[in-house]
Amino acid sequence: MSYLQQLEPLDQFNQILQSNVHPLAWTNPTPSGRYNLVVIGAGTAGLVTAAGAAGLGARVALIERGLMGGDCLNVGCVPSKALISAGRVAASARHAAQFGVRGTDAIHVDFAAVMERMRRLRAQISPNDSAERFRKLGIDVFFGQASFVDSNTVDVNGTRLKFKRAVIASGARAAAPPIPGLDTIDYLTNENLFSLTELPKRLGVIGAGHGDRIKILAKQ
Repeated sequence: MSYLQQLEPLDQFNQILQSNVHPLAWTNPTPSGRYNLVVIGAGTAGLVTAAGAAGLGARVALIERGLMGGDCLNVGCVPSKALISAGRVAASARHAAQFGVRGTDAIHVDFAAVMERMRRLRAQISPNDSAERFRKLGIDVFFGQASFVDSNTVDVNGTRLKFKRAVIASGARAAAPPIPGLDTIDYLTNENLFSLTELPKRLGVIGAGHGDRIKILAKQ
């Protein structure tokens, strides 16, 4: 899945997010000399590592092929908590009569509006994880696919970066379990769940581990 697929629908809020965490007009810098540290992956771990090293005076390159901010900003903590917050408000309203609050018998949840709020909040937070912010911290930000050439060189879309140390902070993603027939349906993962604009009639959730990230959902 491409990062653009994660940003559907491409409304004003997702356009703001994109302009911050993967600006289409971004030009990768030209490396000059060896980096003290190369960080592959601009999720939470990669951003903290790069910022910390740069703050200590290291010459740092940060590489990301998708969206800066990783799961937490784009398809994990931030969007999931936005939906959980809306769900809690709806649940409180539906049970308000238990607290003596009347007139809340016909609660209606506007799913499209809930998802739009999520996209708005995500866009508002995105400058904190933006390419421009990390450039201003003195970090060379590269967008593209990284691959190691040797123990001291990494290639990013044909540009070779020399380094003394490297950190791999590429994260993880949901894996589809080998369930017969799963590959024949249009299932969701946390990578595209937050692109929904209409509430599915039914959802089957596969996985019930700790945390509030939804791993895989079969929709109908």
